[in-house]
Amino acid sequence: MQTNPPDLRPDLARARIPDDRRDGQPTIGMVSLGCPKALVDSERILTRLRAEGYAISADYQGADAVIVNTCGFLDSAKAESLDAIGEALAENGRVIVTGCLGAEPEYITGAHPKVLAVTGPHQYELVLDAVHKAVPPQPDPFIDLLPASGVSLTPRHYSYLKISEGCNHKCKFCIIPDMRGRLVSRPAHAVMREAEKLVEAGVKELLVISQDTSAYGLDRKHETERGHRAHITDLARDLGSLGAWVRLHYVYPYPHVRDLIPLMADGLILPYMDIPFQHAHPDVLKRMARPAAGAKTLDEIAAWRAICPEITLRSTFIVGYPGETEAEFQSLLDWLDEAQLDRVGAFQYENVKGARANDLPDHIDPQVKQERFERFMEKAQAISAAKLAAKVGTRIEVIVDSIDQDGATCRTKADAPEIDGNLFIDEGFDHLKPGDIVPVTVDEASDYDLWGHV
Repeated sequence: MQTNPPDLRPDLARARIPDDRRDGQPTIGMVSLGCPKALVDSERILTRLRAEGYAISADYQGADAVIVNTCGFLDSAKAESLDAIGEALAENGRVIVTGCLGAEPEYITGAHPKVLAVTGPHQYELVLDAVHKAVPPQPDPFIDLLPASGVSLTPRHYSYLKISEGCNHKCKFCIIPDMRGRLVSRPAHAVMREAEKLVEAGVKELLVISQDTSAYGLDRKHETERGHRAHITDLARDLGSLGAWVRLHYVYPYPHVRDLIPLMADGLILPYMDIPFQHAHPDVLKRMARPAAGAKTLDEIAAWRAICPEITLRSTFIVGYPGETEAEFQSLLDWLDEAQLDRVGAFQYENVKGARANDLPDHIDPQVKQERFERFMEKAQAISAAKLAAKVGTRIEVIVDSIDQDGATCRTKADAPEIDGNLFIDEGFDHLKPGDIVPVTVDEASDYDLWGHV
């Protein structure tokens, strides 16, 4: 239930896309919208195309066709996807649509009848078929048909690692299971092989993603194959042995999650968990069709912190869910006061076509939703500011993301790319380069960011 958009557009991804096309080589552009899971799909599509002899264009004008990988989770995301398709059509004219919104082809073609093809989420073969039809491949057997390294749309020093597709939950506000299906976990040995290749290629941070990371391997009955067990605890331990930072996203707080905390305390994986709590009041959680265990969650958080005091907890919440009373919202604020989560985001409830929550009674007035959103974020901001202020004067490890003439932009172990804060170094940074992991003394703090020196 999170949207963490890297928003990698062809014009913005220029620095990351290899410009090694030969004369006459068929060329494809890519617009990747939505969450990191969609970004991984885009990388897989581009990798397959590179292996088949296509070049990748960093701009519309240089492409023979453009693939738009869409997001269809919220109405606002659908509107953004339609805008991106329209922009690609205007700038290039030959557009293939894929991704979550592709599950509603009539919705897309109704707005943009000139698209060449529409395919659904993770339908790689259909996307390739559409590209072949629009822009026939012309591979050079001495160059293109050799095993290709993967195309990455993230900086070279970190990479998303998708471990499963789909979800078995039936939350009333969500249509992900309808778009992406039920849980399908990748074999653990296949995940490890990909992770090993990434680390060998210089990746310093692996960001583990799925729709439900805690449930990884459940559909495989936690089988062991080629020495690796398909269970999130075992997988985390195995990934931690590779020497890179390992960051876990979308971790539902099932009881077995507590087995991950000692791995964090021992330094095998980062002391960071991204947990989609969504709300805290049991009645709201029940209307959402989520486990109503707000009080027990506070006990779990306390137990996690007892084992690993430096753990960072991130989550997102929905405010203004249908039927949410002022008392229920106030209980959420009280819960947040007690939970003291480190990184918090929120969004106002929106109807999504096909979601069961649309039919619930007592939808909240937009002005009330906005007012609750502001109150929630004000409290979350105050908690963040206090936690970051406590870090001033401490010595912490950071990973360098980028460098320009003004300084180095870094992240601590408590910060995921795109969605959390940064640590900035504005002097004595000349010797640093992206991907370096260095100790830094924290000098200043704001509500969400830090400043320091090496």
